[in-house]
Amino acid sequence: MAKILLVEDDQSLREIYSIRLTAEGYEIISAGDGEAALALAVREKPDLILSDVMMPKISGFDMLDILRQTAETKDIKVIMMTALSSEDQRERGNALGADRYLVKSQVGIEDVVNAVHEVLNDTGAAAPAPAEAPVNPVSTGTEGVEQPQMPDTAPVQPNPVQPEAQPVAQPETQPAPAPEAQPAPEAAPAPAPEQAPQAQPAAPQIDPSLFSFPGQN
Repeated sequence: MAKILLVEDDQSLREIYSIRLTAEGYEIISAGDGEAALALAVREKPDLILSDVMMPKISGFDMLDILRQTAETKDIKVIMMTALSSEDQRERGNALGADRYLVKSQVGIEDVVNAVHEVLNDTGAAAPAPAEAPVNPVSTGTEGVEQPQMPDTAPVQPNPVQPEAQPVAQPETQPAPAPEAQPAPEAAPAPAPEQAPQAQPAAPQIDPSLFSFPGQN
């Protein structure tokens, strides 16, 4: 992981550059003036110094001059940033040994990030991935048993062409013949009611006294 010393007297700009470069995976240390930056450069030995020009105590140009004349810091790469766009200022920065000279009004934060990548000759440091919490494995009782490898995807079977269903011929239904009408059986004549026997005339009663028999008086 490359280490960058960010030198900027404007605290808000210092924070913006620091957050953006940290997102690129760089380690950032910062200073608010040239004097503090020189002390950090000797102690931390950063891979790159990104510095403003107009700063209190020691200007960026004076700091760069001292860095190039000090054995411990002479090989540190330096990018100078300034609000001064005059050509003589650019020539002075190049003469003092700046690796890149940027005018703030002409570049944005992404231009600064790209310049850092180019000077450090990297393709962009990856941001450190957050550490994953260890997962406690659940014992299934199959440890040490080689499990069969399943294919990633099951082969796709072509759908067979189903023949069209032929309509089944239904036999014609013949109407059932109507049963012939049977004549109703003739009703038997009702028996004639029995006639009551006619009353016989009573036999006449004969008075025996009317008859006389011989031998009788």
